[in-house]
Amino acid sequence: MSPKSCLGCTKCFLFLLNLFFFFLGILLLAFSFWVLFDRQSFAAVLGSPLVSLRVWSYGFSGVGIVTMLLGFLGCLGALKEVKVMLGLYFGLLLLLLAAQITVAIIIYTQRSALATKVATYAEELIQGYPAQGPPGDPHESWDAVQQQLSCCGWKGPQDWDHHDDTTRDMDRDRAIACSCLRAPNSTHKTPWMLPHGRCPTAAPQDIFPSGCKERVQTWLAGNLVTIAGVCIGIALGELSLLMLSMFLVRNLDSHYEKLLRGL
Repeated sequence: MSPKSCLGCTKCFLFLLNLFFFFLGILLLAFSFWVLFDRQSFAAVLGSPLVSLRVWSYGFSGVGIVTMLLGFLGCLGALKEVKVMLGLYFGLLLLLLAAQITVAIIIYTQRSALATKVATYAEELIQGYPAQGPPGDPHESWDAVQQQLSCCGWKGPQDWDHHDDTTRDMDRDRAIACSCLRAPNSTHKTPWMLPHGRCPTAAPQDIFPSGCKERVQTWLAGNLVTIAGVCIGIALGELSLLMLSMFLVRNLDSHYEKLLRGL
């Protein structure tokens, strides 16, 4: 294959790949808006609290905007052979890859400290869970975690016995969160709505027996290969785009600078 044909194939491949990323960014951004504004269908089905919807929406918005920006720079730079855009594209992609590697290293080296902080935070949420009245946003988020993971407490249902002594005598019958209870067997077509607050003591078979710590560890163990494969695939894809963009910058038409001066 001639150098000119090789350069044309590189431009075409880089353009198509970044066009895909551009539309993927649009989809992520649109999905973030749907998560935030279409609360009725989303929240009713999944039972997620509003604070969780906001966090997920902002996260998807940020990822969508960055993906759109990278896709736009890559597409236009490859199509028009603009060195400035390709150089900016290369720099942003390199920063993104470096940030991902840094975060992965921090999570791996500080995994014990992170696990301790998560456990402490979960225990504080359980101890501060209100015995009466509607719970706050953090407690609603914990209700969503327990319902979606089918777990109760951090280590187990016994965590809910460790509430304040002042409320133990007053609310002896309301010692466990309603989100620890299994969905009732019902023939109604309405979906099971996420309950909030404390419920009267239920039979052991009606309470999720496992703690959320065990559920999270089980999920991670079962999906570790998939997670590692996705991360490695993303890193290899970014490395390929880096090499393609640098190859294109270094092998652009020699008349490019003359064309710019003529404009």
